[in-house]
Amino acid sequence: MSTTTTHVKFIDKIKAHIEILDPITWVSVYPCLTGGVMASGAMHATIHDYLMLFALFMIYGPLGTGFSQSVNDYYDFELDMINEPTRPIPSGRLTKKQALWNWTIVLAVAMLAGIWLSIHIGGFRGLIFLSSLMTGLFLGYIYSAPPLKLKKNILLSAPAVGISYGVITWLSANAFFSEIRTEVIWLAGLNFFMGMALIIMNDFKSQEGDARIGMKSLAVMIGPKNTFLVAFVIVDLVFAVFAGLAWAWGFNYLMYFILLTLVVDIVIQVKLYRDPENGLSFMQTTVDDKFGHVKGKSEIHEHNAFLRFSMINNILFLINQLIVSALIGIKYM
Repeated sequence: MSTTTTHVKFIDKIKAHIEILDPITWVSVYPCLTGGVMASGAMHATIHDYLMLFALFMIYGPLGTGFSQSVNDYYDFELDMINEPTRPIPSGRLTKKQALWNWTIVLAVAMLAGIWLSIHIGGFRGLIFLSSLMTGLFLGYIYSAPPLKLKKNILLSAPAVGISYGVITWLSANAFFSEIRTEVIWLAGLNFFMGMALIIMNDFKSQEGDARIGMKSLAVMIGPKNTFLVAFVIVDLVFAVFAGLAWAWGFNYLMYFILLTLVVDIVIQVKLYRDPENGLSFMQTTVDDKFGHVKGKSEIHEHNAFLRFSMINNILFLINQLIVSALIGIKYM
């Protein structure tokens, strides 16, 4: 075997190890981390704080989220043979043993880095950060690993996702730079329910495989149309409570803007609920070329409808979160 061929195979193997960590999913935690930092009002323009911010993004992105994605691929390779046969394990680019080494090493690095950072932060804040991180890593494991395998039942998997992506991220980012703000606890709660709603709809992409192996996603249990209805109600309640909180905190103009975004969301929801296949079809090109890579593509009409909804909903929710985080941060500066 030539040196060039060996080099190419080595590079391909590295790419497969990175792919199993699913880099595109890392960005899903960054809005919450950014919001938690902004709401603290305590980060300063110093080298130390910038390095801390970088460490925060690394530990919850490539390490934390990457670990959960790698574990998911390891334990779900049989399901991926049906739903996503191009993933590293079912495609043969990684063996199961190599995948095991992948998430074991990432887990070890995440835990060691988390312990060191918690000591560096110190006190109750350090304890909040470490306990949040360990909770996220634990949930990331039992979400996919037997015997619990939370993802088998949406009543367990949705709360686990809500906690992992919406709660511990806000608390950890806030604790990194300040005491926990009361407003951050409320925002973490809103993100918990928003995360639940989105994971409920994201399961559309695997409903065929889920039904075959007996996994109880909501789409399998009550059908796609009812699943849309449940998820949309949760999303609308999140925006409504968000508007109420903005008013209670004295951010009146933001309250009006949140209510406006709620109206936009409801209009989109009605269109997609009536016609999941063709509703907002003008956005499908953007979904296929860009946003679909974040959530994964499929031939399921309901999943594509979810992607079209997510692209608008997530942008609107993100804008509102960043505005309120900035306003809270200014309040505590």
